[in-house]
Amino acid sequence: MSEAGSEGTAGSGSGAVAGTGLQVTDLRVAYGTRRARVHVVKGVSFAIAPGETLGLVGESGSGKTTIGRALLGLAPVVHGTITFRGQDVTHLPRSRRRVLARDIQVVFQDPYSSLNPSMTIEDILVEPLRVAGVAEGRARIRELLEQVGLPGDAGARYPHEFSGGQRQRIAIARALALRPGLVICDEPTSGLDLSTQARVLGLLRRIQRETGAAYLFISHDLGVVREVSDRVAVLHEGVIVESGDSEQVSLRPAHPYTRRLQLATPVPDPDVQALRRQRRRELLEADA
Repeated sequence: MSEAGSEGTAGSGSGAVAGTGLQVTDLRVAYGTRRARVHVVKGVSFAIAPGETLGLVGESGSGKTTIGRALLGLAPVVHGTITFRGQDVTHLPRSRRRVLARDIQVVFQDPYSSLNPSMTIEDILVEPLRVAGVAEGRARIRELLEQVGLPGDAGARYPHEFSGGQRQRIAIARALALRPGLVICDEPTSGLDLSTQARVLGLLRRIQRETGAAYLFISHDLGVVREVSDRVAVLHEGVIVESGDSEQVSLRPAHPYTRRLQLATPVPDPDVQALRRQRRRELLEADA
């Protein structure tokens, strides 16, 4: 794994997931003209294997959300490559980008603004299936609602009838509708209270075990990233300054910037502590 100060891969090797997962190599994103160009992402490389979670952590303005947008084809990549399942998807035309959307989905920070308030939950969940030409209908909607722990009658209701945590579950269900291989989680718990946050993180881990999807988990909170991620990449001013195992980076940070993020991590409430103990038990059982 990369050491502190590295600007290379956030994993054990740049070719570790070639052909099966996500590979980002020397990614550079810039806005403006060539004469007045502002570089936001400055040569970032990392890999995510199927079923793995990479936490991308940094303060506001570090470039982490821009990386997520680049993976979705929504940010101007000026250099580098993005390879997903062996295919170069860096500069796909719009027609092919729609096909890729079946495999790469996103959960945004604010579920209410990302859900159309005039549509029922069933219509919201059917929409990505209809756009992709998938005819699974009501059976798939019931399956999605059950998967994220929502009641069976939720499909007939509207977003404003749910709590913030429930709306985020709906957003997660929508992201899962097409059974993607990669889900970009962009600050999905930052607007939730700590107990609700813990339940959503637990839900994401359970869904990952069930589906085998990979996650890119973007957050400003090193403590949250530690709970949900297998590996962590710390982003500062568009550069990965430290990366490695989640526990190691979170508890024994080597870079001064990572140590600053560690100091800013709030003390968890009992629900978050319980989630942490549960995850440790799962890791021990997996190693047994």
